Amino acid sequence: MAKVQDNYEVMYIIDPTKTEEETAAIVEKFKALIEANGTLTEMEEMGKRKLAYLINDMSEGYYVLAKFTSAPAFPGELKRVLGITEGIMRSLVTVVGA
Repeated sequence: MAKVQDNYEVMYIIDPTKTEEETAAIVEKFKALIEANGTLTEMEEMGKRKLAYLINDMSEGYYVLAKFTSAPAFPGELKRVLGITEGIMRSLVTVVGA
């Protein structure tokens, strides 16, 4: 029988010039999206951190890490939404323990 749920992690970096309210709204948007399509197991707002290299002439970003389980089709949609959301500088979705 095929496995229906996999474990994933998503890390995304939010533009540090966003206000606290805008940052909180982006975090809440992705939290709600994950909860609507899977099970959120952990959410960690790591806060502003220095970037390893400049992105859009910025040297820092607001890091968020979320761990979740979902059907294999959802991470592709999550990547798409992250890619078109204003304020997301970079994102990475990975399968955990595959």
